[in-house]
Amino acid sequence: MFVKENGVFQRAGVTQLVECDLAKVDVAGSNPVSRSIFFACRTAMMKTLLFLSCSALAFAQQYKLEAISTPAPGLPAAYASAIDSKGYRVTGPSGPWCEIWFRKSIPAGAKAQDAVLPIAQGTLLGVVRFPAAGSDRRGQSIKPGLYTLRYSNYPVDGAHQGVAPQRDFGLLTPVGNDADPNATPDFDKLVAQSKTSGTAHAAVLSLEAPSGATPSVAKEGDSDWVLAVKVGDLSIGIIVVGAYAG
Repeated sequence: MFVKENGVFQRAGVTQLVECDLAKVDVAGSNPVSRSIFFACRTAMMKTLLFLSCSALAFAQQYKLEAISTPAPGLPAAYASAIDSKGYRVTGPSGPWCEIWFRKSIPAGAKAQDAVLPIAQGTLLGVVRFPAAGSDRRGQSIKPGLYTLRYSNYPVDGAHQGVAPQRDFGLLTPVGNDADPNATPDFDKLVAQSKTSGTAHAAVLSLEAPSGATPSVAKEGDSDWVLAVKVGDLSIGIIVVGAYAG
């Protein structure tokens, strides 16, 4: 259905053709037919605009995955031997969203209760770069820059009830505040160094076991986008776009 500049519908579909020049419709008058035509035309136009708006929104929220063939810029020398020189870029409607270089090999560890990944607390997973301002799983703002990504589990307590089906999370720390790639900070220390958004909460990305092909980035649920990769023998999924609404 197309609308002319003077408000007349050029085509109204296969059931009927309605000419509704809004300037000629006696809206304030007592003619019920005129009022019916006006409201029918206005409703049809609103439905058309709503459909176009929803289509544009769905298109705008598409994300894609690109390979990166060069090392992470600004990576400290201490990390050079641990981090793979090739990475992944997740690009969205406004350009690059984030870039991730994983550790060459992620050491296996004991799997925590209700967790899905067999990784020990504080283990370095890789580094994440936000070319522009980003956000974490809690919707907290993340400044542009390079961050380490370390594994942890959220506590089993009432304050964290229902934040995710699994306890696996990656905590972000500015790489300048995380000098040793081989360190495995305990929960309290990792949370403290990951508080980068001016709030009481660490900067977190939710982790899960990927269900699709690797490497890939795919939509999950209403708004989450999951980067699925395989690092050595470990398959890992990171929700790189999306926010917990609780």
